[in-house]
Amino acid sequence: MGRLFGTDGVRGVANADLTAELALGLSVAAAHVLAEAGTFEGHKPVAVVGRDPRASGEFLEAAVVAGLASAGVDVLRVGVLPTPAVAYLTGALGADLGVMLSASHNPMPDNGIKFFARGGHKLADELEDRIESVYDEHRTGAPWDRPTGAGVGRVREYDEGFDQYVAHLIAVLPNRLDGLKIVLDEAHGAAARVSPEAFARAGAEVITIGAQPDGLNINDGCGSTHLDLIKAAVLDHGADLGIAHDGDADRCLAVDHQGNEVDGDQILAVLALALREADRLRKNTVVGTVMSNLGFKLAMEREGIDLVQTGVGDRYVLESMKEHGYALGGEQSGHVIILDHATTGDGTLTGLMLAARIAATGRSLAELSAVMERLPQVLINVRDVDRSRVESSTELSAAVAEAEAELGTTGRVLLRPSGTEPVVRVMVEAADIDHARSVASRLADVVKSALG
Repeated sequence: MGRLFGTDGVRGVANADLTAELALGLSVAAAHVLAEAGTFEGHKPVAVVGRDPRASGEFLEAAVVAGLASAGVDVLRVGVLPTPAVAYLTGALGADLGVMLSASHNPMPDNGIKFFARGGHKLADELEDRIESVYDEHRTGAPWDRPTGAGVGRVREYDEGFDQYVAHLIAVLPNRLDGLKIVLDEAHGAAARVSPEAFARAGAEVITIGAQPDGLNINDGCGSTHLDLIKAAVLDHGADLGIAHDGDADRCLAVDHQGNEVDGDQILAVLALALREADRLRKNTVVGTVMSNLGFKLAMEREGIDLVQTGVGDRYVLESMKEHGYALGGEQSGHVIILDHATTGDGTLTGLMLAARIAATGRSLAELSAVMERLPQVLINVRDVDRSRVESSTELSAAVAEAEAELGTTGRVLLRPSGTEPVVRVMVEAADIDHARSVASRLADVVKSALG
């Protein structure tokens, strides 16, 4: 069996790849593995379980809850809340485990399972590997050791989670947002209630779009993967800025008052300067990934801020931050981690902090984000190819080397299999957009021929 866990939990088409049986089995396996690791020692374990509004989340949540309770874990069901809210509540409530049902920015038919360890941190790779191994052992016949009687887990609704999370967001803001008019695009997702409430409590005038989830419309033409709606809304309402989330609100992209996109790299640049000014940018360092725009790297060099780059995936950004004690990190996609206040990417928190910087300085988002100039960057997702052969293909290696030689020091090439989708990503940066497109297109053709 291929590895179930990707860079961000287990994902697939709900009821096809990700079935109720798989969700139940993985939940039981997680309970047993964490028990083996001593996480539950001396007490009855407790898990926090939340989901985004996808229709499939209803039956998958039921399966996860059933699996955990059957393994002797008490369950607090927090309902529809963002992924970072589930992570926060896992830590704040002293729970032993957190589970989020979401496929983030993926289309509605997909869903996923993310596990959080005690404290609200993503599980280590070795624990995920062990969960998968234990699940596979029992899937092929070995019976589970099941508690009975009073040993089974109890399940209850935990409705207080909404207010607890919003109160936390407001408490960590450095200043209020009075006087700002902000458009929020909630992607018909998990933050449809939380984000507008938090921004309004912080003092902003809030206009919402994409905030009517019906279980079927998540990420559908809206949110951080489709910015046309929020760009138009910002201009129509004369707003100071727009904030767009994805389905589970662990990421945030922005739009300035002129309708221009402000991506994760630019947001990181703005927040890095804000934290340094407040003497909270530990070790004068921000963490990005190998996908960070070259313009971001150049801006940090100019501002005298060190940049550490990791592999793609917010889990790797977080690992570097925790290992070295850094305060800020993130990805171009809008996953931003502010480690003093969150254990994972938090789109609502990021948006609030960005808006707070605008309110505090009196400068527009366009002015603030001009700290960096984005070099033209072309990304092509090549589908229906064998991702496992990216590293071993000599044809592909030769094509990449030729492209790098052509670009020289004015650009770069990055080619990698996605950890969350069945695609190979081809990214090319160059001083000229047409040159970047030409090189990216050639490389995408080679990927298709070499790996198809």
